[in-house]
Amino acid sequence: MSLLEDTLARIKPADDIEAMLVAEELDEFFPARHASAIRSLMMRYIRATGESDPWSLKPCTIICCADHGVAAQGVSAYPPETTVQMTANYLIAQGAAANAFAGFAKSDLLVVDMGIAADTSAIPGLVRQYRIAPGTRDMTQGAAMTRAQARAAVETGIKLADAIAKQGYSCFLPGEMGISNTTASACIAATLCGLTAEQATGRGTNISDERLQKKIHVVKMALLVNQPDASDGLDVLAKVGGFELGAIAGLMLGAAANHAVTILDGFNSSAAALIAQALAPAVTDYLLPSHQGGERAHGAALAKLGLTPHLFLDIKLGEACGSSITARFLALGLAELDALHAENGDKDIDADLYLERMPATAHSVTDRTFNFYLKTMPGLDKNAMRACQERLDHLAKPLYSLGHLESIATEVAGLSCEERPEFDTAALLLFSTHKKTEPSQRILSAASRTIRMPVTVGRLRMGLPPTAAFDFGRITAEDIAFETSVVGLGLTDDVSASLAAALLTDDGGLRYPADEFLAHVPEDLQLPVSALIGAIIATAHNSSLILPSDNATELVTRYVEELAPSVRPYILHLEGTLTSLGDTLPGITACAGALIVEAALAMLNHMKTFEETKVAIANDGPGAEKQKR
Repeated sequence: MSLLEDTLARIKPADDIEAMLVAEELDEFFPARHASAIRSLMMRYIRATGESDPWSLKPCTIICCADHGVAAQGVSAYPPETTVQMTANYLIAQGAAANAFAGFAKSDLLVVDMGIAADTSAIPGLVRQYRIAPGTRDMTQGAAMTRAQARAAVETGIKLADAIAKQGYSCFLPGEMGISNTTASACIAATLCGLTAEQATGRGTNISDERLQKKIHVVKMALLVNQPDASDGLDVLAKVGGFELGAIAGLMLGAAANHAVTILDGFNSSAAALIAQALAPAVTDYLLPSHQGGERAHGAALAKLGLTPHLFLDIKLGEACGSSITARFLALGLAELDALHAENGDKDIDADLYLERMPATAHSVTDRTFNFYLKTMPGLDKNAMRACQERLDHLAKPLYSLGHLESIATEVAGLSCEERPEFDTAALLLFSTHKKTEPSQRILSAASRTIRMPVTVGRLRMGLPPTAAFDFGRITAEDIAFETSVVGLGLTDDVSASLAAALLTDDGGLRYPADEFLAHVPEDLQLPVSALIGAIIATAHNSSLILPSDNATELVTRYVEELAPSVRPYILHLEGTLTSLGDTLPGITACAGALIVEAALAMLNHMKTFEETKVAIANDGPGAEKQKR
């Protein structure tokens, strides 16, 4: 039996037993968490690996590199030599997105030459023994590779997975480098998802409209010439695939056979997953989703795999960027679960929660206080933002390919007045009416320790006027924002439904004018909403980025933005905009948001420019106009 057939025989549906036990444990404490994407990630990991200990999560980033013969058709914004230049970047300059995000994910990095059309002997640390050929053939003239080469590519991925799994890695983060590989992925998606060439083909490296039309024509021609068989994964790979895509498919198969998980990244890794699924349908039990990128067919590929993305960052780069963020989300969920296993009253866990109690007497608060903050609200530093964007435009990547992470980085540059702000610490402030520390707060404390995000619970005192709560929120947030540039705000109670019913129209719009909404807040929610308003105003006034941590807080921020537009640049909306995490525990959405901000700043500070890395610049699209070396 060959390695491929033996591996396929080893892949069994994931085991539900351990996951069911964990689900019962979670439901006992938090029955409302069924919709949480973080819980879903955690449960898929436990089903696949049988492990629920956060220390079992050991990620490895694997970047597979190969050239494509179809690049001769001019379907990319970058020349073919970019493949070997970026491979050198990973291991010599170490200034690529893959390097920055592997560091962010606390992941080891492995770079593999699967078929680069250049001499790679001078690149230290490159895994070369699996090289198949100096690139595939032009698929518009016939099959991209032989069936034997397709099998060899997949079996290489399996060998890599077996070796990596033996070293204790439980979480694979595959990425790829190969000019024109989105053309191959478009052909794969068109074949296995039943799409037209127009539906399957996207802009890849941010190509122009003219080149996009050419790329669509190339995809049509490749499909017409080769007629790949959708019932045969190896046939699809051989006719319209790439060596690196075959290796990634093999990595996924090998991971599944070793009861490890693979977190999908962008469109190319999803196309490789379609090949793996065609060979072994049960492999999808061992796949975890991350983001939905900007390529047209990415959503269709994820749907075919039965996976739902939870990040919407408009990332168009396949170097394990979105999957690295998801790996940190997964660690967050496992830390929550680990806290459940701790005995009640664990002093080490409780000690990580800082309690601030609302004073028993109310201070006088007038419109003057509110107006002072609004009239003296600082603006963003436009010079720092321009300098930050200038650097982002010249990092060794396609222009704007890191989507919202780039806009987050420039926003933080503006509020910090620094061209390249570092991620220092984030903090979380939750307002509560409880007199005792709830189990969810202890779990949040444990989770927050994994990302260095201290938690303060502001305990409200019922019976005092809303102005007192506003003042308490203002003072508490001001103290916290003085120490950190990223502050999560939220409530310990889930009051989203009742607040939405009172303040939103049926279509989700704001029901009342901003200067009237507080009067329509239910009486039992007047204090927490007032405290949030004070905290939002004070945090923005201190030039800190605000992360709303629940739907109720999101709603309050929308009203405050209408009431005081000057706070708008300081609020990073998460749920429903950048994320779709669902019903998380109190504070967890803000923790996830802090990880996104950390990822954006890791990208900004640890990637290098075209000049620093000696990588070719774009020759088409907006990159050709802006990028320079």
